[in-house]
Amino acid sequence: MNRGTQINFWYVLFAVMGIVLLRDLWVQTQTVESIPYSQLERYLEQGVVEQVTIGSRAIHGTFKTPQNGKTAFVTTPVAPELAARLNEAGVTYAGAVENTWFTTLLSWVLPALVFVGIWMFVIRRMSNRLGAGGLMSIGKSKAKVYIETDIKVTFADVAGVDEAKAELQEVVDFLQNPAEYGRLGARMPKGILLVGPPGTGKTLLARAVAGEAKVPFFSISGSEFVEMFVGVGAARVRDLFEQARKAAPAIIFIDELDALGRARGAATVHGGNEEREQTLNQLLNELDGFDPGQGVVLLSATNRPEILDPALLRAGRFDRQVLVDRPDRQGRVQILQVHIRKIVLADDIVLDEIAALTTGFSGADLANLVNEAALLATRRGGKVVAMEDFTHAIERIVAGLEKRNRLINPREREIVAYHEAGHALVSMALPGNDRVHKVSIIPRGVGALGYTIQRPTEDRFLMTEAELRNKIAVLLAGRAAEKLVFDHFSTGAADDLARATDIARSMVARYGMDPELGSVSYEQERGHFLDQRPPVWFERNYSEATAEAMDRAVRNLVQDVFAQALTILSSNRDILERVASRLLERETLEEEELVDLAQGLRAAS
Repeated sequence: MNRGTQINFWYVLFAVMGIVLLRDLWVQTQTVESIPYSQLERYLEQGVVEQVTIGSRAIHGTFKTPQNGKTAFVTTPVAPELAARLNEAGVTYAGAVENTWFTTLLSWVLPALVFVGIWMFVIRRMSNRLGAGGLMSIGKSKAKVYIETDIKVTFADVAGVDEAKAELQEVVDFLQNPAEYGRLGARMPKGILLVGPPGTGKTLLARAVAGEAKVPFFSISGSEFVEMFVGVGAARVRDLFEQARKAAPAIIFIDELDALGRARGAATVHGGNEEREQTLNQLLNELDGFDPGQGVVLLSATNRPEILDPALLRAGRFDRQVLVDRPDRQGRVQILQVHIRKIVLADDIVLDEIAALTTGFSGADLANLVNEAALLATRRGGKVVAMEDFTHAIERIVAGLEKRNRLINPREREIVAYHEAGHALVSMALPGNDRVHKVSIIPRGVGALGYTIQRPTEDRFLMTEAELRNKIAVLLAGRAAEKLVFDHFSTGAADDLARATDIARSMVARYGMDPELGSVSYEQERGHFLDQRPPVWFERNYSEATAEAMDRAVRNLVQDVFAQALTILSSNRDILERVASRLLERETLEEEELVDLAQGLRAAS
């Protein structure tokens, strides 16, 4: 029974009860006379009463002949002793006539209604707190349905993912003209999986498909299928597909599919995964019985494709996987063009320069960058958003918030200045490194006492052995500067050491760049967080002797590169002193000033 039918039923029930009540009142007023008890005694003396029915609360009777147009009467009894005394005194007296039918009904119905109301309130509060959403709708799909007028997003609002848009344009064409695709016997894929890192626009793409196709859009997250009650998730899957078939042509979009489609048997705790596995099995069954010719397309998105159940990814279910990757430089320019529509830009802004400084940023990162730049411009009272606002916004996102109020003693401040100057000079001395945009000894973020910002100006997909060694040299240069100037090490290089060691171990164990160990890969790429594959240290497929050789190779590589960085700084000691002194004086050095100070910088042979 749907909601409209329930409402109509209650309207009819209340109407019937009201009619019965009004009819009862009308009959009583037209044929029954309510008289005082003293009048009854007078009627008895006159002999006009034909029949009397005595109840505990009222006396009902009929007349032999109508009296005052009434054929019946009702009165309330009075105690005989009191009635006798009142008659002697000649007083007119009567009892209170009560409509016991309505009062009795209320005495039974009202407490029941109050009890049911309290029970429903408590159960609903408990259900909402536990995520059940109400006992009567516990098996209903929680999908949010957006109709054509709700979706304002089109492909024009999605930038930087041209290949993914081209793949999904075919879905739009199918939804608009399904007969054309069946002309040669082809069928649309049953399911299309959008795969990519967080923030790259997978959900936005799915909404754009619905906006372009102008069809109903059923949107739900994978986690909303799984509840505390066993069987609820499977019921919701059935209900979701049933709703979509009734609204066809339509799009079903399941976001965060990994919450629902994680590989069965992975990290199983006894009894812990039964509900999710039942839900996944129901989804697989729906996909098997899913007829694309009905005009329903299933889209899903995940950033964890490696943990999905293989049964989901086989042909005939999610037939097509569309990669939605981080945008390249041209893609970043297109995304920036979309997000700057709502802000006032300075005339000298060049989006290509901003795109060059934001290598590795996702679409969400770029949207946040534009917003941060606008906030910074507002904070400084500017009329337009200038290039300096974008530069400061990039620094804030990459390095963290400046902590100018953090007090550092002069000795530590001097160590930080030489440390950061060492990073900058070695990076400038070695070829193939990213440009140094800024060096500062102002604390940022949680633990950084200073920072050297290097941003690549072009997208890179391969790195040579020499470039990797140079990266390690830049990371170790701060520690080398401390050793050269102060002849000791500090804890400030802890993060640098960890990153340098990680690169060195990858060169030895994964990339086969050690002459002694040869071109052999001993370790696989580390899995993502919460990956169901066993951790890397449980997958060691080499002997103890090889492990010792790997450790020795990593150590030798790091020591050799550290010596190289130390040699570069030793041969440029005067420039190091000059840059560190200027840092202590100015706290921050921009790229142009740093280049001027580093005139005559020599790289070690």
